[in-house]
Amino acid sequence: MNLHLASIHIHPIKSLGGFAVQEASLTDRGLEHDRRWMLVDADGRFITQRELPVMACLHCEPLGTGFRVIDRRDGAMLDLPWAITANESVMSNVWSDRVRTLAGDAVWSKWFSERLDRPVSLVFMPDATKRRTDGRYAKGLTSLSDGFPYLVVSQASLDELNSRGASWAQENGTMWTPIAMDRFRPNLVIGGGAAFQEDHWQSITIGAARFQLVKPCARCVIITTDQNSGVRSKEPLRTLATFRSKGNKVLFGVNAVGEERGAVEVGTSVIIVAA
Repeated sequence: MNLHLASIHIHPIKSLGGFAVQEASLTDRGLEHDRRWMLVDADGRFITQRELPVMACLHCEPLGTGFRVIDRRDGAMLDLPWAITANESVMSNVWSDRVRTLAGDAVWSKWFSERLDRPVSLVFMPDATKRRTDGRYAKGLTSLSDGFPYLVVSQASLDELNSRGASWAQENGTMWTPIAMDRFRPNLVIGGGAAFQEDHWQSITIGAARFQLVKPCARCVIITTDQNSGVRSKEPLRTLATFRSKGNKVLFGVNAVGEERGAVEVGTSVIIVAA
């Protein structure tokens, strides 16, 4: 198979819109700048599009020494640094993990609270915080992601989903709106090959960087959220459930761990080791 790295995606703030890059550096907890910030409630619990779909309207874009958050509803903007170092230390929760974070400036949290119409605080994960992956699947670190530092998806898998959805819609006299890759929030998208080939990969090598694929990714209601408007529908979860269900979970993409240094670049050939 002629496989290549089709795209690279970074999401600076957990559950907000991310951006594509041509090249990205690797760190001990994933792509540089990926999911190092997140929004939390008054108890320090992480907030995502699961309970607040309007977060999909807030998108990030790089600005050299930092990044900008843009509200796609009205164009409001907030500029943030890639990292902070001297702010107050606060404890935050991601699922069952309790992690030490740094509080963002109050003016930043106020901006997000106004945008989302509820009190939230912005926090940052410093390098000193070491959050472990689930040891049942892999030993390593991750950022403020749900559980693993990388999510790998094949473009062919999305193409197959859209093909099945369009066929079902035609048979039932309805319209299918093509689903974009941003619904699934991957880090590494692989071009070429067959749909859902990633299910059967043990590892992939991209240039000099090697990644172990450790666990299928179970999908939730976030993938039914339009990443521009925050509006929810039944798709693509309904269609995926017809052919990608296992037990009580709907699977799309594979979680991975990888090198702690180096870089990856779009267009680089991908070498696989099948399970």
